[in-house]
Amino acid sequence: METSQQLSYAIRTPVCTSAGDGPCGRGRDAALIESDPRFSAHTSRRLAHRPEAVGHARRIVQSALNAWCIDDDAAHSVLLVVSELVTNAVEHAQPPIALHLRRENTGLRVWVGITDGGPSARDGAWTASCAPDEHGRGLAVIEALAAAHGADSHAGGTTHWARLSVAYGAC
Repeated sequence: METSQQLSYAIRTPVCTSAGDGPCGRGRDAALIESDPRFSAHTSRRLAHRPEAVGHARRIVQSALNAWCIDDDAAHSVLLVVSELVTNAVEHAQPPIALHLRRENTGLRVWVGITDGGPSARDGAWTASCAPDEHGRGLAVIEALAAAHGADSHAGGTTHWARLSVAYGAC
């Protein structure tokens, strides 16, 4: 379960500039991750409640996994789980959305959580516009890749999480 200190990191609002910072491009997030001492084991970032949040989350996580020297195959699995969790939050939950990523000290594992504002009364634009057989496989993907996964409800909404075993590569 997240502590209030860990969740407080999610309060940072992404900033977009013409230099490509925040959710609009690579820019500042990669630099923040590399220079932020809190990121050595954990980070949280607020994400926009829109489809572009998936790419933004993947860039943040990729930078962290690179800094942690996570093997490419393991990194691919973590990125796929992040994509599924963020997509589900955008399509099926209310804002706000926050990404939480933690390297666990035991067992060579990475924990990822996506906090949202709780279930939405309506599906997102993509889900509402496609045939039922074009969506709905995200949970099966997460189950196949994660050592454990779940959801924790709390006053601010719900945190959907997954724990993945990883290996270290050359750095």
